[in-house]
Amino acid sequence: MSDAAPHTRRSVLALAGAGLLSAALPATAAGKPVLQATTGQVADLLRAVAGDTASISSLMGEGIDPHSYKLTRADTVALMKADAVFHSGLFLEGKMAEMLDKLAAAKPVHAAASVLPGDRLIHPEGADAHPDPHVWMDPTLWRLALLGVRDKLSGLYPANTSLYAANADRAAADFDALNLYAAKVLGSVPEKARVLVTAHDAFSYLGRAYGLQVVGIQGISTESEAGLQRIESMVALLVDRKIPAVFVETSVSDRNIQALIQGAAARGHKVSIGGSLYSDAMGTPGTYEGTYVGMIDHNVTTIAQALGGTVPARGFQGRLAAR
Repeated sequence: MSDAAPHTRRSVLALAGAGLLSAALPATAAGKPVLQATTGQVADLLRAVAGDTASISSLMGEGIDPHSYKLTRADTVALMKADAVFHSGLFLEGKMAEMLDKLAAAKPVHAAASVLPGDRLIHPEGADAHPDPHVWMDPTLWRLALLGVRDKLSGLYPANTSLYAANADRAAADFDALNLYAAKVLGSVPEKARVLVTAHDAFSYLGRAYGLQVVGIQGISTESEAGLQRIESMVALLVDRKIPAVFVETSVSDRNIQALIQGAAARGHKVSIGGSLYSDAMGTPGTYEGTYVGMIDHNVTTIAQALGGTVPARGFQGRLAAR
């Protein structure tokens, strides 16, 4: 930071705190800009657009719940060293909102969801006016986020504009093909069975896009609690509609899902666990399920198969792990 921007230096110093002053200045890796993402989904957008022109990392990895995630000292250092920070937005990373706001006074900070049209956001009842942040569950929305990341990076590093455009075009084509696949396999689920029951309400955008009724035991945040009355009403839904399967999530406890299964069994209806879905986090880094396309492919293939639809054995691109 130069002496010509004292207000920026003060912002960084305020963030640094005791012992972190050395982390205040941006760092580069082998001459590449350092881009810090909060979630795996956002990091995947950055990798799709920037490729190997940047050093890209994510604060949260496999199985991490962003709703309850609290920054560590190492996270703070990483955020302060980054040349730019990219987060999902819409209060998904609620516990780090204040830090992100402060960082924005010192360096570029971009929310992937900030480019989405307001009329395409879902506003659940009882969510304190916060839109549902799980927008990546609809590939057509995450495609818009991809293009927003392309535009942000092009503004920051204009020498790479042509490369970013070509990379984004390729990724957008993959998202388009994924959307068509999801519509086909979820459309094959019998109409009566098109009910998706999960631990928390992370799949409303997916349900809206592909004609599923989505019922989460908890609300849009895992910080909310599920009451006995909620559990009982969902058991009644499972029994009345003869829903064959419910789903656990990789980043959320299965305690409430087990309560549903036991409640349905007590009323004479057998419900199985249809599979484990990726909701707020992707799969293991370095695997197909550890990419955005692989995450959604896994989800829609798992859901369709468990609810009686017709799916290819290894999913959209034949790359899903063997079941």
